[in-house]
Amino acid sequence: MSTDRHHHHSKVDGFGTVTIRPVRPDEDVDLLHGWVTQDRARFWGMREASRERVHEIYAYLDSLVTHHAYLVHRDGAPAALAQTYQPEADPVGDCYEVRPGDVGVHLLIGPPTTVERGFTGALFGAILDFVLADPDRRRVVIEPDARNERAINRFLRTGFRPGPLIDLPEKRARLLFLDRPTG
Repeated sequence: MSTDRHHHHSKVDGFGTVTIRPVRPDEDVDLLHGWVTQDRARFWGMREASRERVHEIYAYLDSLVTHHAYLVHRDGAPAALAQTYQPEADPVGDCYEVRPGDVGVHLLIGPPTTVERGFTGALFGAILDFVLADPDRRRVVIEPDARNERAINRFLRTGFRPGPLIDLPEKRARLLFLDRPTG
């Protein structure tokens, strides 16, 4: 049984408790709409979306078996939106050679309440642990907007290897890959 539809809790030393649960479109729409329409989320591609459109998108994602959206909390406060997907069921899969065990991840960090050094790294680490909790997942694939240098550099620091530039319907993206740690 995959952990995809369930809550996931992890304690991160010096950071707090990270809880990851599936997005509930009816209950989370106001929060998500507030996040995705901010300028800081422009690379997410939903800045102009209405509340109804945001609800529609996440209700649709909720109906798919290949794509999942999660709300990530730190110590009970919403901190990020994470999405996982099977690359072979996504436009990304047409842009590179998909391997068995690949899992795609999208990450949107919520608006920070305070500026905190290491916040994104700690949060992303907990999300990667969650994604790789399924032993069948061997490699994480991400495709940030090619112009989003901050995100790309952060992923490289996390251990991702750069892949090719690809053209997706909505953006030019940089593929990056992270192999499951061995040992």
